Amino acid sequence: MAFPRPLDPCKIEEACSKTFKRKGIILAKIIVITSGKGGVGKTTTSAAISTGLALKGFKTVVIDFDVGLRNLDIIMGCERRVVYDFVNVINGEATLNQALVKDKRVPDLSILPASQTRDKDALDQEGVGKVLEELSKTHDYIICDSPAGIETGALMAMHFADHAIIVTNPEISSVRDSDRILGILASKTKRAIEGKKLITEHLLLTRYSPERVENGEMLSVEDVKEILAIPLIGVIPESTTVLKASNTGTPITLFDHSDAGDAYKDAVSRFLGEETPMRFIQNEKKGLLRRIFGKNKEGQPA
Repeated sequence: MAFPRPLDPCKIEEACSKTFKRKGIILAKIIVITSGKGGVGKTTTSAAISTGLALKGFKTVVIDFDVGLRNLDIIMGCERRVVYDFVNVINGEATLNQALVKDKRVPDLSILPASQTRDKDALDQEGVGKVLEELSKTHDYIICDSPAGIETGALMAMHFADHAIIVTNPEISSVRDSDRILGILASKTKRAIEGKKLITEHLLLTRYSPERVENGEMLSVEDVKEILAIPLIGVIPESTTVLKASNTGTPITLFDHSDAGDAYKDAVSRFLGEETPMRFIQNEKKGLLRRIFGKNKEGQPA
């Protein structure tokens, strides 16, 4: 007797989302990519996660909340196509359709860039809420790329979130700052203030090196999990490909043969509820050919 094949959870969620949107019900999930410390890879993560979701068929938009600096459009390779920005939309100086930049490589992905010429106080809660509500009518996922710290832009990025991906490096100052962010997520966001179910938190560990962990130079995965006590969604290994991706305006998830890109794809799969083994957390033993030729799979010295 033949048994039916199990349904793909991604396809179920996508079908339900489209059905409800036809009925006028908003189901878009808002995800904030956040961290207390700068330089941990939030914008790289925002680009990678949004691209990964779009590659799986979900209509996704990623918003740059770092008003005054604006780096997301560079990472996404669309800086020359920016005409209007997030603040223009909030102020009624442009429509969403005018400001959204469609990714030319991934059909289901759009970018809403930040302003380089405005102050961070240009973002107000009511205006941000209206933009997110409008985007929710036409998208499955809204990714909020948060600036570092706990100032206005960061607080605004996390205020309306349903999910938070906390990005941290395996070093104590980064982990401590992430713990501070967890406290803010639990007390100062819209869900917390209104007494609703709290934001679903996910831990993403970046720039991880099992070899350096063995040498006592950085915290282990278990160390970080014990301190922060939230579910681990992914471990991104140290990789020179990440820098290459940033410099070429290509999200790392679009790179072939990249450990970091594969790790981000795994993280997206876990976020969607798929059973995906955790890779890149053990020190890979060098085989005979690697010892002879001294190269890893990304073409770098092993």
